[in-house]
Amino acid sequence: MTAISEVADYTIVGDVGVITVNSPPVNALSLRVRNGLAGALATAAADAKARAVVLICEGKTFIAGADLAETHLLYEGVKLRDILDTIEDLPKPVIAAIHGTALGGGLEVALCCHYRVSVPSARFGLPEVNIGILAGAGGTQRLPRIVGVETALDMVTSGRQMPSDQALKTGLVDELVAEGELRDGAIAFARKVIDERLPLRRVRDLNDRLVAARGHPEIFQAFREANARKFRGFLAPEYNIRCIEAAVNEPFDVAIQIERELFTELAEGAQSTAQVYSFFAVRRVWKIPDVPEDTGTLPVRSVGIVGAGTMGGGIAMNFANAGILVTVVEAEQDALGRGLALIRANYERTATRGGLSAAEVETRMGRIRGSLDFAALKDADLIIEAVFERMDIKKEVFAKLDAIAKPGAILATNTSYLNVDEIAQATKRPELVLGLHFFSPANVMRLLEVVRAERTSKEVVATAMKLARKIGKVGVLVGVCHGFVGNRMLAVRRREAERLVLEGAMPWDIDQAFYDFGFPMGPFAMSDLAGLDIGWVREESTSSTIREVLCEMDRRGQKTGAGFYDYDVDRNRTPSPVTEEIVKSFLARSGVAPRAFAAEEVLERCLYPMVNEGAKILEERKAIRASDIDVIWQNGYGWPAYQGGPMWWGEHVGLAKVLARMQDLQAAIGDDLAPAALLERLVAEGKRFKSVQ
Repeated sequence: MTAISEVADYTIVGDVGVITVNSPPVNALSLRVRNGLAGALATAAADAKARAVVLICEGKTFIAGADLAETHLLYEGVKLRDILDTIEDLPKPVIAAIHGTALGGGLEVALCCHYRVSVPSARFGLPEVNIGILAGAGGTQRLPRIVGVETALDMVTSGRQMPSDQALKTGLVDELVAEGELRDGAIAFARKVIDERLPLRRVRDLNDRLVAARGHPEIFQAFREANARKFRGFLAPEYNIRCIEAAVNEPFDVAIQIERELFTELAEGAQSTAQVYSFFAVRRVWKIPDVPEDTGTLPVRSVGIVGAGTMGGGIAMNFANAGILVTVVEAEQDALGRGLALIRANYERTATRGGLSAAEVETRMGRIRGSLDFAALKDADLIIEAVFERMDIKKEVFAKLDAIAKPGAILATNTSYLNVDEIAQATKRPELVLGLHFFSPANVMRLLEVVRAERTSKEVVATAMKLARKIGKVGVLVGVCHGFVGNRMLAVRRREAERLVLEGAMPWDIDQAFYDFGFPMGPFAMSDLAGLDIGWVREESTSSTIREVLCEMDRRGQKTGAGFYDYDVDRNRTPSPVTEEIVKSFLARSGVAPRAFAAEEVLERCLYPMVNEGAKILEERKAIRASDIDVIWQNGYGWPAYQGGPMWWGEHVGLAKVLARMQDLQAAIGDDLAPAALLERLVAEGKRFKSVQ
């Protein structure tokens, strides 16, 4: 064996040269790996004994993509494109031996090899779209030449990973090798190539899969239209589509130049910067400064849930999906029956769409049992309360749970706003109490706010974060305050949006500004979706707000067919003349004339106060990092990924500009818009939010 570098070596097995890359944890295409791979290829090319070459990786995966921590070194040392040209032009066959994942640049390397073998568990993809770019080393040109145009379009615009069985059918993989036998299997395949004198098959020269789409632009237009809602606002999906259009309609050398130009434009743009930031932000949320990674955790083999409503049922599904047994407790049989039926309906809906087999539906339902008896929770390792959002009710439930739950069991509340410290006081185990704030629908939304109370132990925090990963959530640790992080900032946004209406803006005009910014919907459409009557009590209603008047008229949102908007039977919304008259009557009483608000003013009035509130949250240490706040807003509230998050966005608008506007708003409207002390300090010192740790 010849050590080419600290991350690559070369050996000869008979007449097959074997290049091995070993750069933990995922053999990413760092500067060291690129240089080492180039050296190994040169050695293989010069070795007269080697009639074929196998490229394989040590560790848990094949090359899993670029090293995003080294983007500043992309053009140092040997370039990836030069390595790919070397592989493709090598005068002896190169066989990629793939396990784990071949992603991004890793798949581009494999596509330049003349043949590919893999183990059955391997997966393949070009996920660059998820960080706002495209595969810029020929991936968008070679992939459709093997898998076909339609499949390639789906893969490059979604980042979806292709399993090995599908890769074999499409020709992306030439042969599957048994698990654990990849090296020997790949060498055997290489000898087959030698013995049968198989050709040096360059993917760039394959055109059969492109011909059917040539001269048919409607294929691409139909794809755009079918995915318009999903792609809205993002540049990368459209640029990926253009690359595959070029692959179909242009010679390879022309098309790859188009790919490179589009890659460069994306890589140097604001959207990619925001999406790469978001990628690393999600990684950072798991790092808690005072809870080391080796902190002990408590076992969670079974979970109890109090409440079988929409929220409780969705929470139950998360654990059942992860193979954890769940007991759901309700006070009434009818409520329990409805809850379990809704869970089954959700699973069966997924099955009809091909997401689950009928057998898997039954397996998951088999992990969930219902009961009317709190005592059924006595052996649960974790019990989550998901009852009505009232402190007296929650404290009563926790007192009962404390008496029933076994010693060491964790008690969690799903409250959206209430004081977890006060709830913990209803128990004799406050160190085992915390908030687990799931977002609706709980079986779909990725965000989980893990609310650390004053006396929550580090072991419980570590357990909750580990459990969040297990059930497929992005867990973000937050502190106790009204609304925690997400809803606290949402309340500020809602307050300012309502202020704008009382200054003459119409709800739909405000919503349109948010939609154009990239949100799936604006604050008033969102209120209609959630229900205007949340927290509203008819007996206490005084017609003092527009929302109260709407609720008094039984216009409570989508569920009643009317709220701020009017809704048809399919819940499509249109601006309501009823709401417009209500708004005008409020304006008339206050002497305010309706006026048009530019989108920029709407966003400044609503989003700058959010940035300001985020600064207060950081100042109070209710969030660990500004990037944690951004993760919460992206994953729980629909903040567009290409806008980074409120804190990232505020920095790129300019903190000095945000501060100046907040000072103006404070002077014009009142002290609830006073700038955060942290915001003032950062501007004075010329620093950014990331300096606050």
